[in-house]
Amino acid sequence: MNFRNPAFHDPVITLPPNRQGEEGYTLVALLAFMTILAIFAMAAAPKLSQQAQREQEKEEIFRGEQVAEAIQIYYKLHGTTVPQSLPTSVEQLLEGIPQGTKKVQILRPSAARDALSTSGEWRLIAPQAQALLDFERSVSIYAGGVPPRPRDNAIAGLQDASVPRLVNVLNTGSTETAPGGQDSSPSSSGPFVGVASRSRRTSVINYYGIDRHDQWIFTPLFR
Repeated sequence: MNFRNPAFHDPVITLPPNRQGEEGYTLVALLAFMTILAIFAMAAAPKLSQQAQREQEKEEIFRGEQVAEAIQIYYKLHGTTVPQSLPTSVEQLLEGIPQGTKKVQILRPSAARDALSTSGEWRLIAPQAQALLDFERSVSIYAGGVPPRPRDNAIAGLQDASVPRLVNVLNTGSTETAPGGQDSSPSSSGPFVGVASRSRRTSVINYYGIDRHDQWIFTPLFR
């Protein structure tokens, strides 16, 4: 049974004018807040990307220095003659060196991979390679124009056999732009004295004053 009196209608709730204005202001404030968040996010994105690249480059240098150390140990163990005493593949460094009836590891598996390239394959740098001469020039400029000499006499001999001695190195500057992408050229198929990344991007970190990944060479020759 319906006891509703037809003479009465359902009440219509109407907000006061000031309440309606408050709702409008709230919506505008929310939109403004979201816009500011979007602007901050856009501003922070490049910095986050740069920081991520910086961490990758730190890992690359850490791995590359381990490869350089492994090359030095391998070379000194095998008689210090060039090029017979140099490794011909990263796998040889991974195999380790004989000690009694066992082999001692001189290179961690993770360091055997290029941290900056998609392939993960190091580019092997042969003695007398142009890239090695360019790196020596950059290191010399970074050191004040004086070509650095290794503290280890055996490695000093390897340096003499691997790169020509530079004299009066001048910093003429460089306008070369990093092409980006990956270097797919073949590595040295014989003895090598260092490794380099296959990434051809501009770096965040300057390694001996060099700001291109593929021009960083990790070698015992200048340590």
